[in-house]
Amino acid sequence: MIRTPLRPLARILSARQRGENPDVIERENLARRNEGLRDKARRRAEARLLFLGMSFLLVFGTIGVRMGVMAASQPVEPTNAAPGAEIVAQRADITDRNGRVLATNMLTHALYAQPRIMVDPAGVAQKLAVIFPDLDAATLERRFTDGRSFLWIKRVLSPEQMQAVHEIGDPGLLFGPREVRLYPNGRLAAHVLGGASFGAEGVDSAEVIGTAGVEKMMDARLRDPAQAGTPLALSIDLTVQATVQEVLDTGMSMMNAKGAAAILMDVNTGEVLAMVSLPDFDPNDRPNLPTEGDPSDSPLFNRGLQGVYELGSTFKIFAAAQAMELGLMNAETMVDANAPMRWGRHLIKEFQGKNYGPLLSVTDVIVKSSNVGTAHIALLIGGTRQQAFYRSLGFFDPTPIELVEAAGAKPLIPARWPEIVTITTSYGHGMSASPLHLASAYATIANGGIKVSPTILRRTEPMTGPRILSEEVSRASVDMLRQVVTRGTASLGEVPGYAVAGKTGTADKPRRTGGYYDDKVINTFAAVFPANDPQYVLTVTLDEPVETSGPEPRRTAGWTSVPVAAEIIRRTAPLLGLRPQVESLPMDGLTAVRN
Repeated sequence: MIRTPLRPLARILSARQRGENPDVIERENLARRNEGLRDKARRRAEARLLFLGMSFLLVFGTIGVRMGVMAASQPVEPTNAAPGAEIVAQRADITDRNGRVLATNMLTHALYAQPRIMVDPAGVAQKLAVIFPDLDAATLERRFTDGRSFLWIKRVLSPEQMQAVHEIGDPGLLFGPREVRLYPNGRLAAHVLGGASFGAEGVDSAEVIGTAGVEKMMDARLRDPAQAGTPLALSIDLTVQATVQEVLDTGMSMMNAKGAAAILMDVNTGEVLAMVSLPDFDPNDRPNLPTEGDPSDSPLFNRGLQGVYELGSTFKIFAAAQAMELGLMNAETMVDANAPMRWGRHLIKEFQGKNYGPLLSVTDVIVKSSNVGTAHIALLIGGTRQQAFYRSLGFFDPTPIELVEAAGAKPLIPARWPEIVTITTSYGHGMSASPLHLASAYATIANGGIKVSPTILRRTEPMTGPRILSEEVSRASVDMLRQVVTRGTASLGEVPGYAVAGKTGTADKPRRTGGYYDDKVINTFAAVFPANDPQYVLTVTLDEPVETSGPEPRRTAGWTSVPVAAEIIRRTAPLLGLRPQVESLPMDGLTAVRN
């Protein structure tokens, strides 16, 4: 750039010749130069302001867009600070069939210590022992002073505990965020949900994994980030579950039983609407597995699924249904029921030494619960066909329900199947299965003969399965079960308006060392309702019940399981949308009244 001189020689000489002041020229050139410098500085300032404004616009625009994207997307799982150690903490909710929350997540904190930066380890240990009574002050102090640099103190803190630790004020006490599993309904559906605990764990986050029940069986689905915002819907109805649990708990106490189980299932879909096992537990504070004693006495034991019992006379309807399906007899066919029945060195007797013979119709064999009559039906069927029928009903395999415990609940089947096994298994002795197996088999009989596969997940599509029985045999079988309630061993199971059908089963409880107890039983009642259009199956099982309201203790299912099941049906049927059916009175029984 050429710089213009302030006092150009040519102009100065010319001005002097004309008698002008040369200083005026210098001032004019100086003013011109200053004006140019100001214009240049102004343009530079404007450019800088424009650049700064554009920078602010870009930065805040980027922040705004990012905030919008975050608000419109699912939360991102927290990750550990260490590279390559990603920990997934978010877990999908679990809901009942109506969308009510059964399991969700809650943000809390864990407490850990860095002893090397503690100011007063001894004082901190004493104060922590006051806040957490399960911690020992001396043990804490020893750990704080043994040279370690990191120490977990508590995996989960309540807000009150966290505030109390804050007030200690020691810099060596630090908090790490945690997402824990919360079960807002406490004990309700505890055996179905199972529970969850921490897996991979870091300072800033922890992985939540299922430990039992549907939480463990569906763990991969619940931990899938792509489905974190989509709850897992179960078939359970929370209201029905609560009602069944309340009635069963009361019934267990009244019948002096040590345990109980109830399963309510839709016969057309296989959906389990309620599954209760007592005693139970709170999955928010899941107890440890027992290390000694009988595992079935633990509250963690699911009696409806894991309990494999001889189910007694509830099996008799299977013999009658198969015989009718094979065309060997019908509901009115007369059967030898003369008791006792001798088979080789074995003697088949009736309850309390009764004799219902010499002949009974197939219907009355079921109504009176005749062991001898059922044995003759089973012998006519034969062991090979009997095994095939039991297998088709699912009694030879674990149930396919979506609970992790199901795989270990395989029925106990005799290794050999001679004719005496054909006889005893026909009335529910000599082989063992779970109440869920029984509910599934009764649902197959009640729904028109289509095989039922139980599920704990809500089904959105119709169930499809092989046909096991014809519709005619299904209707005849349900009619027999209905007569068991109206004039047989389950008379206490009648619920006005709901036409209950069902079968009782009283089985002596086996000893762990072999043989059977003389005064301990497992009682079961398998019910179908309403009998004229079967919709639901209910099984109620009581462990060691005894009814003591009369002069003599009564241990049969008709006096124990049946009234409990009747009360469950009375309370749950309206919740299930079933209208009571009121029989109309005959015209000659009415009286006209005129005001």
